[in-house]
Amino acid sequence: SAKRRALLDAGADHVIVSEEEDIRSRLEAIAGANGVRTVFDAVGGPAFEPLTAAMSPGGMLIEYGGLSPEPTPFPLFNVLTKSLVLRGYLVHEIIRDTVRLARAKAFILDGLSDGALKPVIARTFRFEDIVEAHRFLESNTQFGKIVVTI
Repeated sequence: SAKRRALLDAGADHVIVSEEEDIRSRLEAIAGANGVRTVFDAVGGPAFEPLTAAMSPGGMLIEYGGLSPEPTPFPLFNVLTKSLVLRGYLVHEIIRDTVRLARAKAFILDGLSDGALKPVIARTFRFEDIVEAHRFLESNTQFGKIVVTI
């Protein structure tokens, strides 16, 4: 919740603080009767079930992380009744494929050049201060990326 205002100021249309709000009901209120078509989730854990519950029939959930230390239950009935597609993703799909990597680099560089992508830098550290950089990252107080210069 401490980052809600910063997220909204950065362009988010909605912010759901999962520790304070019911994820399913908030998603249903935001998405309406059709449900959420696509979910990108980096956390897993207990939130997996309410995410799938708020999804539209035929929706796709892309899991790209496992930040939750808790088990991730498989929402069998949501998957079956809604014909959901669950897909895992790792960045290695891109970086191990030279064609896709070149396209990704071009997209990023073009976006930075023309201003479409505007990275938010929370703080920059010298390489010699890498321990402090890690401590700052672990504090979870940053908003934006942490840069380490060499």
